[in-house]
Amino acid sequence: MKIIIAGAGEVGSHLAKMLSNESNDLTIIDTKESNLNNLSQIADVVTVLGNPTSISVLEQAGVAKADLFIAVSPAQEQDVNLISALLAKKLGCKKVTARINNNEYMRHENKLLFTELGIDLLFYPEKIASYEISDLLKQTGTTEFMEFGRGMLQMVVFRLDDGAPLIQKHVYDMLKLGNDSPFKPVAISRDGKTLIPTRDTKFIENDLVFVICTREGVKQAMSYSGKHEIDIKKLMIVGGGRIAEMLVNKMEDSVEQIKIIEQRQERCEYLAETLGNTIIINGDGRNTDLLIEEDVKDFDAFVAVTSSSETNILACVAAKKMGVPETIAEVENIEYIKLAEGMGVDAVINKKLSTAGRIFRFTLSNKVRSIKCLNGSDAEVLEFIVNPDSSITKGPIEDLHFPKEAIIGGIIRGNESFIANEHTIIKPYDRVVVFALPQVLSKVNNFFI
Repeated sequence: MKIIIAGAGEVGSHLAKMLSNESNDLTIIDTKESNLNNLSQIADVVTVLGNPTSISVLEQAGVAKADLFIAVSPAQEQDVNLISALLAKKLGCKKVTARINNNEYMRHENKLLFTELGIDLLFYPEKIASYEISDLLKQTGTTEFMEFGRGMLQMVVFRLDDGAPLIQKHVYDMLKLGNDSPFKPVAISRDGKTLIPTRDTKFIENDLVFVICTREGVKQAMSYSGKHEIDIKKLMIVGGGRIAEMLVNKMEDSVEQIKIIEQRQERCEYLAETLGNTIIINGDGRNTDLLIEEDVKDFDAFVAVTSSSETNILACVAAKKMGVPETIAEVENIEYIKLAEGMGVDAVINKKLSTAGRIFRFTLSNKVRSIKCLNGSDAEVLEFIVNPDSSITKGPIEDLHFPKEAIIGGIIRGNESFIANEHTIIKPYDRVVVFALPQVLSKVNNFFI
């Protein structure tokens, strides 16, 4: 697939690295030569120096023959993304997608307007992050959470800390309910590597365990982690940017009290006017004396979403030491994710990974309903809709020669959901949740075409 990425910043660079693993023909456009030089050293890409709103630059990049154009210049360059995406479509590119920073554009009627203009997908990384934090606050105890079919299947992720009941047990101990088990471990992240487990795999301390569950199986699966669900009634947020604002709008009806700590005076004034029921504190969230003064120990959850990954990690560590049960940090430096988890942060959000999954779906077949790149793992979880003629329907899973680096977790069939096992026969139009390592994504995709 020929793919052009306009913008070699953090999101564009991460996408380029990920997409280059799939043997795509990649071209990157950016106005800064230093960005292009850095990217060309870590990914197999063709670089074009110039403004992506220039028709001659787009033509030089080969947009007329491109399958996908991704406009991911920084958030403040929203107009550049929209204009370049529209031009790319008019010049012949098959599909185009653009990063935006205006929530108004995400309204259903407005998204339809952009679709009519030719943009196939708009994505707002900050909004995606706010939704992920909201999901984590609804399902505490898990470091990552994802729903399929409005919750008919769910993915939970937990770390096996000292004393967790699952340590030194095998996968078959977790699946002692047999073929009717309401959950299934689909991956383990251990020492920086991701393993697809077999029935004989043994769990050890510090494993990060990924589990696909039916709605009824979530509580039982989480019991193996030794962690307990927390009823979030009081929420403290450090950082009053867009993510915090959208998170409050989602959470204010379900919690009793929300308090935001924000350094910028003018932003505090805006939030005080916009979020009438939220307490706004002008101050530095890294200041432990301020956290003590604001009674952080009495809060059920603490979310740090400033523009600094270091600030977010340290603030969460301080809150955890003061007794806050659930902490969530936005960590944009991917190298810091494991550091944050090792320091005791309960969950980490990364906008680049969250956004990458939304875009990556466009590089696979139209049978992929959703895809998510996972924190703490180099793998992806995908949801497919089964084509009636696809090879995945040709017999029991054990006879299909499905890649060993992938595993089928669960299936939604009509109004029912169940966990897959080796004897399961997948039927046309089933919705199938698959966990796969990067090197076999194309092979997995071929089973559903």
